[in-house]
Amino acid sequence: MRRARRRGLAHEAADRVREAILEGRVPPGSALREVELAASLEVSRGSVREGLAILEREGLVRSEWHRGTRVIELTTDDVNEVYAVRAALERLATTLAARRMTPERTAELHTLVDAMEQALCVDADGPTLLALDLAFHDRIYDTAANSRLTTSWRGLRSQVHLFQAARTRLDRERYRSTVVAEHRALIRHLSGGATDVLAQAAEEHVDSARRALLDVLPGVAPTEGAPG
Repeated sequence: MRRARRRGLAHEAADRVREAILEGRVPPGSALREVELAASLEVSRGSVREGLAILEREGLVRSEWHRGTRVIELTTDDVNEVYAVRAALERLATTLAARRMTPERTAELHTLVDAMEQALCVDADGPTLLALDLAFHDRIYDTAANSRLTTSWRGLRSQVHLFQAARTRLDRERYRSTVVAEHRALIRHLSGGATDVLAQAAEEHVDSARRALLDVLPGVAPTEGAPG
């Protein structure tokens, strides 16, 4: 992983370790040792310790007595919990955002989906598509304009990013085949005025991602009703 640009900064260390985790260079379940990280990043062990604490608050790593700090595993329970919380947040975010949608905000969402479509045309990698996917949802939370809701989303976002990154690596073609159409449909629902339909669509969008990931996780039986 790239060394930290500025010595002694916990946030910089957290950024570099987070980047390595989300890119798959440090796999789920991997041990994160302070001494090794400090040498690699060229920062103090104290900065590494503080950086890992930041990542633990984000849910990306776990610290246990006698086991040290490890990247979280992608277990069935973890996937179900994260996506259940995300579905609840998305229901609220989309319904609040729908009340504040303007032609300009709708155009911003279309621009992001246009970029997804263009990325598919040039066969862009999974991280490029996923960054646009997450940016789309960030815009919905921005439009919802509820600071506590946004804080909740930010607290979960890194875990969502990790799980969705695993999905794009393990099930690349299915993700690529659905990402544009699903987000176009969300824009239509956001502009449609039917709050109950929108909330249901937002929840299904998240749950379909959950099922798709569970279908391709090693050692997990296929989920019932997963998209084909």
